[in-house]
Amino acid sequence: MKKKNIYIIVFIVSILGLAIVQYQYLRVGLNLAKVQFNIKIGTASETIKEELKENNRLTFLIGEAIREDQSYFELEIDSLKDASSHFLNDYLTERMVNNGIDADFTYGLFARDSTYYLKSPATFNKENNIAVYPIQLEGYLPELLNERLILELQFESLNSYFLSKLNGLTLPSLLFILGIIATVFWVLRTYYWQRNVITTTNEFINNLTHELKTPVFSIGLASKMLEEEIGDENNPKIAIIRQEVERLKNHIDKVLELGSLEAKKRVFTLVKMDFEPNIKKLCSQFKTLSSIENVSFSYDLDEGPYCIKTEASHLENSINNILDNAKKYSKNPIINLKAKKKNGKLQIIISDNGKGIDEKDKNRIFQKYYRVLNGNTYEVKGYGLGLSYVKKVVENHKGKIMIESEVGMGTTVLIEIPLNKNGKKV
Repeated sequence: MKKKNIYIIVFIVSILGLAIVQYQYLRVGLNLAKVQFNIKIGTASETIKEELKENNRLTFLIGEAIREDQSYFELEIDSLKDASSHFLNDYLTERMVNNGIDADFTYGLFARDSTYYLKSPATFNKENNIAVYPIQLEGYLPELLNERLILELQFESLNSYFLSKLNGLTLPSLLFILGIIATVFWVLRTYYWQRNVITTTNEFINNLTHELKTPVFSIGLASKMLEEEIGDENNPKIAIIRQEVERLKNHIDKVLELGSLEAKKRVFTLVKMDFEPNIKKLCSQFKTLSSIENVSFSYDLDEGPYCIKTEASHLENSINNILDNAKKYSKNPIINLKAKKKNGKLQIIISDNGKGIDEKDKNRIFQKYYRVLNGNTYEVKGYGLGLSYVKKVVENHKGKIMIESEVGMGTTVLIEIPLNKNGKKV
């Protein structure tokens, strides 16, 4: 729970940090946009100032409208002023566009005493934030009127205009941040949903295996009572029943212990011991069972001791599981087990002449519930829990398990467990 809270805090801090960085980038972008805009306005202003300095058709029309002289044009004064206003507006728009400015603007042409001569056809709300760029005219028009003339360009809500120019950066950034947040929430939601499913599944398996323990115990007790009543000639049959009941009991315990291992409950108590007697006993028991089931089993054990730090019952169950797999997945099983000490490790090597494992399945056979398909069916009954359990047991022994296999050529499983220092008993 503590680890989960740390991850959540790191995620929140990271998102906030990313948002702050994006905000700082946005501020820098706005400042750069303002600087670029001012440069463009300055260039456009110089062009306008130079072109309105001369006596041309536009300046002549404006001059006549300002003086209210209609002798040259057959127009009413109001119409003359209106036409001048529109022609000047079109001219200014063209010059703005030529300099890369497409923001909405208005203008006013007035004298030093604030007398307005011409106004833009469009107007802005005076309450809005308006940026003003004045151009002092020279040449023909001021000389014609004999007074100082100012052409004032006005722009409304430039911050909104600058932000619209940065949409190519701001919108993708916001979308990416929202995408990251959505993805993390989806992953967390999926993780906790799967965790609940796994917890429910484990509870079901635990309950089921606990229920199975009762009939297994009853069968074991009944077989013991039968052994005392029947003759010696039937004792081997009873012995097989008792041996298989014991194996079933071990499988049930294995499922329970696997659930505990996945829940990270401490079910392992590693003890320093000589594992040689245990592996000898295990091989002897499997040899007896093999003779009944027409399985060819041989074993070769290096001279002991095999001093390791182990939870003996778990390690025995793991070796039994691999031997059982070798028997199940072979038509005429020939199985060999070797145990030797090499490079400070106890190596247990189990090989068989079975059908082998395809390369694509090698890395998946240790996954819980995974089983190798033959076509669209499973050749051998099972639940895909055995090798998952084996791997967890070996890892808890600080060891490793490796598989070499080729389809049609059999399989070799190598388990390595670290030996105690100098391989001596403690």
